[in-house]
Amino acid sequence: MEAELLGAPEDLKGKQVLEIGAGAAQCSRWLAAQGASPVALDISHRQLQHALRIGGAFPLVCADAGALPFADASFDLACSAYGALPFVADPVLVLREVRRVLRPGGRFVFSVTHPIRWAFPDEPGPEGLSVSASYFDRTPYVEQDEEGSAVYVEHHRTLGDRVRDIVAADFRLVDLVEPEWPAWNTSEWGGWSPLRGNLIPGSAIFVCVRD
Repeated sequence: MEAELLGAPEDLKGKQVLEIGAGAAQCSRWLAAQGASPVALDISHRQLQHALRIGGAFPLVCADAGALPFADASFDLACSAYGALPFVADPVLVLREVRRVLRPGGRFVFSVTHPIRWAFPDEPGPEGLSVSASYFDRTPYVEQDEEGSAVYVEHHRTLGDRVRDIVAADFRLVDLVEPEWPAWNTSEWGGWSPLRGNLIPGSAIFVCVRD
């Protein structure tokens, strides 16, 4: 929001924006407050129920990001905050779908946990600063239920992989933002902390344009 990667807030008014992997639709809620016309899409019905309880005057769509239920060139902008792309085995399929529904000149901004974090333990203290795995190991992280069925899967892509995926989907990458940890944030949650944030990046934000 502060980085204005989708454009200045005053320029968002009236824009058709697709939020992919929206979860509880926090981004769509903010976009609507700027006067944009967002659509929040997620594959999880439960997440969208949560978004519905919170409220917001914009459509909620339950669908697969790899098969977007929209016509070509339906949106001016698209965004995804840690949604969809880390959880699919074929991110190029998703990227091509996003490009398809964007109008020429449209921008897609998406964030993922910075790939370098894959090599470190997910701990906020000093133990989270020592490399424990190969950055180049692309084995997915999988959690299973008692029957052995996968209930959570996250796929690792290196920075180079992400760039190649973007190019393969015929997007133009115009920026790669690695936000620095803000001095005012003294909180710890999960593997996030000021200690780690001041030494290694936590997020990678890709800014892509459909020419």
